[in-house]
Amino acid sequence: MGVLDLYIGYYFSWVGVLVNTCMRFFEFSTLKPIKPIKPLNPQQAHVASLKRNVDTAKKAYKAEKNRQKIASAQQQIFNATHKKIGA
Repeated sequence: MGVLDLYIGYYFSWVGVLVNTCMRFFEFSTLKPIKPIKPLNPQQAHVASLKRNVDTAKKAYKAEKNRQKIASAQQQIFNATHKKIGA
């Protein structure tokens, strides 16, 4: 493969990029207009907010349960290693 072959391949790759990124006139005329989204009423907004927060709440719940398990295990280790002798 020579330098000329590399140059020709590089040139045609850029030509392909330029052709694919330019829109033709009929593509503009066939685009459908974007419909505006109506604002949510307060009840719908509250439900949507709860749905968005579900994943965050699940992660927080799992993190708290794990924190409590670790704290319990640490307390058991402390109690096992610091028993009072003669009590």
